[in-house]
Amino acid sequence: MRRIAVIPGDGIGVEVTEAARQVLDAVARRHRIPLAYDEYDWSCRRYLTEGAMMPADGLDRLRPADAILLGAVGWPGVPDHVSLWGLLIPIRRTFRQYVNLRPVRVFPGVSSPVRGARPGAVDLVVVRENVEGEYSEIGGRFNRGFPDEMAVQESVFTRAGVSRIVDYAFALARTRRSYVTSATKSNGIVHTMPFWDEVVAERAAEHPDVRWDAEHIDALAAKLVLQPDRFDVIVGSNLFGDILSDLAAAVAGSIGIAPSANLDPTGTFPSMFEPVHGSAPDIAGQGIANPLGAVWSAALMLDHLGHPEAAAEVVSAIEACLADPATRTRDLAGTATTREVVSALLAQLD
Repeated sequence: MRRIAVIPGDGIGVEVTEAARQVLDAVARRHRIPLAYDEYDWSCRRYLTEGAMMPADGLDRLRPADAILLGAVGWPGVPDHVSLWGLLIPIRRTFRQYVNLRPVRVFPGVSSPVRGARPGAVDLVVVRENVEGEYSEIGGRFNRGFPDEMAVQESVFTRAGVSRIVDYAFALARTRRSYVTSATKSNGIVHTMPFWDEVVAERAAEHPDVRWDAEHIDALAAKLVLQPDRFDVIVGSNLFGDILSDLAAAVAGSIGIAPSANLDPTGTFPSMFEPVHGSAPDIAGQGIANPLGAVWSAALMLDHLGHPEAAAEVVSAIEACLADPATRTRDLAGTATTREVVSALLAQLD
């Protein structure tokens, strides 16, 4: 029995998580994969009533799970840094989910805003370092309320942290087109980025069969728009990977499609799977949210749990759904509701 901890969260997170569960149940029946769910109502609603995103023993409750399926968190009235640091980041760091994996594809039938982004040509993965880098807790605010008020935020890059994410990127590239691009900014950030570059070069020497290069983040952002078909695996720090993956999702046509996996590659702790999009309070409860980012995230979860055939069937169903104008949601210039998309996915899996 595979036990899945489910955290629907806020807004459309609740809707797309339910959609993902329906698809999971259907493909699990086909492949005789026993799944059991433990659902946790940890959200901004909980924060507003109880003063915390999750209970004090929340991480202990998640620890026995085989995987975690998350919808989205965030709601008006709760600052984003409160919701993020109260739930998502503690999970990522406590469970050593140091790989944030974000695949990006232009699917047939999906119109990209980028003229040269064609189906079949754009197929890349952003490998984001997920537990250190720019998103550290080191720093603070000083002289609050005075004219000389200041804020300090420290970036933390360790040799172990950079080495393991770069090794993961090279190993992944070997299963794809054997090409890695490292995102850097060593011409302007004088300590951490030259260190990043040095470690990348050291680890690249251990993977001589994989071609690689490095691009400054500003130029890389431009090239991702101008030459999206050039890239295979892009590896970057916490901040750079975060920004690039959202940009790449927009190139692919909609952030509503984009999935992500927060992985502990050692398998010591549960990994977490979530769509890249947020909780979208402006459309929550209207039944029009695009569920495909959550469904694709569920497929990543199946693959991680050792069921690649089931995962591939889900991705094929997504592709078929996107190819049909009748089963595209509003973010893809369609009119389909969340329920109609789920029905189409289930029909494909049947």
